[in-house]
Amino acid sequence: MKVVNKEKVLILTGNYGDGHIQVANAMHEAIQIRFPALEPVIFDFMEWVHPYSNQVSRFLYLQGVKKFPQVYGYIYQKTRRANRFSKVMKTVLSTGLGRMKKLIEEVQPSVVVSTFPLAAAVMSKLKSYGLTNVPTVTTITDHTDHSCWIYPFTDQYIVGSNAVRDALINRGVEENRIANTGIPIRQQFSQSFHREEICEKYGLDPQMPTVLVMGGGCGLIGDGSSTIKGFEELPNPVQLIIVCGHNEKLRTQLKEKLKDSKHRIHLTGYINYVHELMAISDLMITKPGGVTTFEAIAMELPMLLYKPIPGQEEDNAKFLVRTGVAIQATTDRDLTNQLSKILSNPNLLQQMKENAKQFHPKESAFASVEVLIQVPVTAHILSIGQ
Repeated sequence: MKVVNKEKVLILTGNYGDGHIQVANAMHEAIQIRFPALEPVIFDFMEWVHPYSNQVSRFLYLQGVKKFPQVYGYIYQKTRRANRFSKVMKTVLSTGLGRMKKLIEEVQPSVVVSTFPLAAAVMSKLKSYGLTNVPTVTTITDHTDHSCWIYPFTDQYIVGSNAVRDALINRGVEENRIANTGIPIRQQFSQSFHREEICEKYGLDPQMPTVLVMGGGCGLIGDGSSTIKGFEELPNPVQLIIVCGHNEKLRTQLKEKLKDSKHRIHLTGYINYVHELMAISDLMITKPGGVTTFEAIAMELPMLLYKPIPGQEEDNAKFLVRTGVAIQATTDRDLTNQLSKILSNPNLLQQMKENAKQFHPKESAFASVEVLIQVPVTAHILSIGQ
């Protein structure tokens, strides 16, 4: 039997928030479906390049964002545009050339895709030193731009909207190096669903107004249980599906504090069937992570945004509100008031659903892999012409 060695696509990601990994998985899945002759290979960039310090640095990052969000926001804004500070930050963070070169030599990919900004930084530096000539693609996982994503030796950028494309052009990136495909999302968010079947599957009431509450992998929404407790002031009972992620402490608190709630409460931890819960929900309350919100757009699920982290989540919130797929609340009381207002206004909900259709998100993963398989060909033609 003849063994066929497939051309490989190396996808670099990072476990600093679920979004980077979800985009990597979406592209992996789309390559397998659309281009079975290729072999997608996913590596956690930080785990590979910094195996001894990765867990510590990830913990410090997540704790910093959680406990000192204003500091994170300050650094984010200071490094938004290319300047002396951002250049120093890039130099400090783009380490690990030796380990990255070794990975490329072992995998021998025809193209490298980065869904994590530090991976894009190291790939660009490797190319600048002449240590590799592998074509590189960067997939930006938020509805915004930032200098941490932009590097001179990146061959192609994949972005989620015309707004991000235009922002990159304003930063000097050539238009032909930018493809607006939408943020790649997994195919499970492009399926058709039957509300009654899903409700029966999870013991939910298909007749009640249903609100999905999500706070990312850490399950954080506002001030936690006190924020959710404020929903008792809603005039009519609703069905609340609250996804607590890895935050078991929050789940335990909510289970106790909401046991006498007038609402129908469904609590979960970290799950892999968010697409089903989105399909049966009338509205989602969430922090504005780039990938989660694009998944909601694909499901035509209106959003109520709350407590974005200073930085990319604030940028995401502005974009989502501006495009009419979301409304933002500023305080716990405002969150409850906005929730009541939206649920009592079916025309508003329908308009938000209609606004979501402008993004054509259901094909985003396939569109993105169509772009990346062209990059090696284009890069080869350009090298011949140089």
